Amino acid sequence: MDHARGARGDRIRGEIEAGIGWLTIDNPERRNALTSEMCQAITAELAAYAEDPAVHVVVLRGAGDKAFISGADISEFATEADTSLAAARVDEAFGASVAALESCPLPVIAMIRGFCMGGGVAMACGADLRIAADDALFAIPAAKLGIAYNYVSLRRLVETVGQAAAKDILFTGKRFDAQEAYRIGLVDYLVPAAKLETETQNLVETIAGNAPLSIRAAKAGIHEIVQKGPQADLEMVAGMLRQCVTSEDFREGQAAFREKRQPVFKGR
Repeated sequence: MDHARGARGDRIRGEIEAGIGWLTIDNPERRNALTSEMCQAITAELAAYAEDPAVHVVVLRGAGDKAFISGADISEFATEADTSLAAARVDEAFGASVAALESCPLPVIAMIRGFCMGGGVAMACGADLRIAADDALFAIPAAKLGIAYNYVSLRRLVETVGQAAAKDILFTGKRFDAQEAYRIGLVDYLVPAAKLETETQNLVETIAGNAPLSIRAAKAGIHEIVQKGPQADLEMVAGMLRQCVTSEDFREGQAAFREKRQPVFKGR
């Protein structure tokens, strides 16, 4: 392991290993439910990873094998007289974390095992790709609790699974399995539970071995297309393309191709 950043808050762990930033929700006794403080720690850790040239890809995961993220930790509400204010604060923190996942210039992979509920689905949708074990379970029970999804989380859900599937998930509040999540596009890779760590490692090592500037340009360009359409910042996208073709990595990629070897990219 290259190094560990240490905890941000008590239950968020950030570690870096071979170009991979492992961001772990470590609250297994509550099925990795998130408090507002934990959401803020996730947002802060993502910002730190984005500025660290040693990190090429981020993996968001839950500690243990029981849950990815089971939603909000409602025990936080018990400490306040006005639960509506506490709920609003947690909702705002969740929305900020989902936005941070989406806007992080690095590719973010959600590694899902066990329960992925409520805000956990939002966090998964904030990632760029989702790999899930075949024993994962999903639900957004907002309609059963009398609450609503925040706008950022709602938008990411619709962008990920489409309008009809999003409405089905939200209107019914039903639980559904990993096979159904894969069918509707909520999950991109579906693997046996026993192989989740290995398959995730293989995926992120492949991504980390590619040119970082190219991947950043791809993520930024796709974001402009999806979010802004005709109002996309074409000059920004073109600038990132120019940065790629004038980079050391571009020359390294060409040399490696000619020499029939694996390129060694440095992100510059």
